[in-house]
Amino acid sequence: MSLPLQKPAPAAVADIYWNPLVPELAVTDLAASLRFYRAAGFTVRFRRSEPEFAYLELGQAQLMLEEDTPGDAANPPLERPRGRGTSFQVEVDDARSIVASLRESGFPLHREPVESWYAVTDNRDEGQLELQARDPDGYLFRFVEVLGMRNS
Repeated sequence: MSLPLQKPAPAAVADIYWNPLVPELAVTDLAASLRFYRAAGFTVRFRRSEPEFAYLELGQAQLMLEEDTPGDAANPPLERPRGRGTSFQVEVDDARSIVASLRESGFPLHREPVESWYAVTDNRDEGQLELQARDPDGYLFRFVEVLGMRNS
């Protein structure tokens, strides 16, 4: 006899959610990186040392950071800015609060907030309030607040 599957309560989903694709970024100084990511609204799900490592989340967006291990032949030193040609989009509830927090923490914006509309169907656009910021190693993040849909 099989029991019907039950969906966990919303609070429980947040406790057990693991994103199926989680980028891991090599960073030069985990403490400095954590100051940036906390200012951007991320929380540390867990952290360990040897090597210094943190698993971060913001809503259902998840990210891993690992501090460089000196002398690691498999991972030679990277040039700055790291992640050239790559950017990470993170959907947030309140883009303006992230702008304020980054500025208050001394992190400059790479791109000021701007409202952008993108075609998603032949006659519908989706709007986003977007800002861009680089972490201490130069990884580029675009934080977006979804504004909704409109007819194009």
